[in-house]
Amino acid sequence: MAEPRGALHAADKLAFLLSLVPWLMDHERVSVAEAAAHFGVSVSEIRRAVELIAVSGVPGETTQYQHGDLFDIAWDDFEQNDVIVLTNLVAIDDSPRFSAREAAALIAGLQYLSSLPENADRAAIATLMSKLSRGASSEPSQVAVDQSETNEVLGLVGRAVEAGVQLEFDYRGTRGVAERRRVDPLRVESVDADWYLRAWDHLREAPRTFRLDRIASPALTATPIAHRADDVTLPETLFEGSPDDLVVVLDLDAAAAPLLADYGPDEPEPLPHDRVRLRLRVNRLGTLCRLVAGLPGHPEVVGPESARSAVADWARRAIERYDVDPSVDPSVAP
Repeated sequence: MAEPRGALHAADKLAFLLSLVPWLMDHERVSVAEAAAHFGVSVSEIRRAVELIAVSGVPGETTQYQHGDLFDIAWDDFEQNDVIVLTNLVAIDDSPRFSAREAAALIAGLQYLSSLPENADRAAIATLMSKLSRGASSEPSQVAVDQSETNEVLGLVGRAVEAGVQLEFDYRGTRGVAERRRVDPLRVESVDADWYLRAWDHLREAPRTFRLDRIASPALTATPIAHRADDVTLPETLFEGSPDDLVVVLDLDAAAAPLLADYGPDEPEPLPHDRVRLRLRVNRLGTLCRLVAGLPGHPEVVGPESARSAVADWARRAIERYDVDPSVDPSVAP
């Protein structure tokens, strides 16, 4: 609710009127007192503004104002009950509208944003989705964002953010070692089909990134968080290298290079035939094998020899397994 303010100047009055009409349209039926409280003005100013709206409009083809060329209100409600109801709208209804398909796509995107823990003001998102539905040229299709197995963890992260408490879980990293972690959740991000939690890790005393599908036994704690998203500077890329990482040289089609942007490689080196060379840092050869298997554009591991041998052996075992059982997808084997 806005705080009451003094008399409005001419520029403020114009801005006030331009804001008042859409607000009245959204609320359909609202009391004079409620409108005054929302805009932080007196009841008498609201009444004068509504009376001015009722004599405003756009002249028709005759260049003269006819009844249908003016805004109108339910005068009996206004004068007897102090309730504002717009009964005729001018020009505003002629503005371009989203198609039903466009509105449905936007609503699906807002549903996705609403599931992320950093977007705690879900009431505002729900209001915006309602406005999109009403403002479309026709009724949008009913849509819903597909739910995944990580939703339980996502929901728990959201509750931790809203309650301002730390989150505890078992986490098995890429090296296969499981540890109990206690974190301050900061942000949730996705890369392709995988979801990641970026958080302040109290075990490592630094920001860390956790894959949600490797989190087990998550639980809320009663301990208040010590770090919030605004307090921590997170790296631009989702993944950071470590001194123990292996530097791998990879050639692939230029069009496929953006798929590796989140892995923080160096700038691509142009090659003939629309190919590029990248230098990636990986902490395990198994990770490299799975990464290469999922890439389009005929990727080729150039070096070091240990990486070439690991990928070749991995592909050979996948082919052998596929030959034995044709139902196996070689892109996910062995």
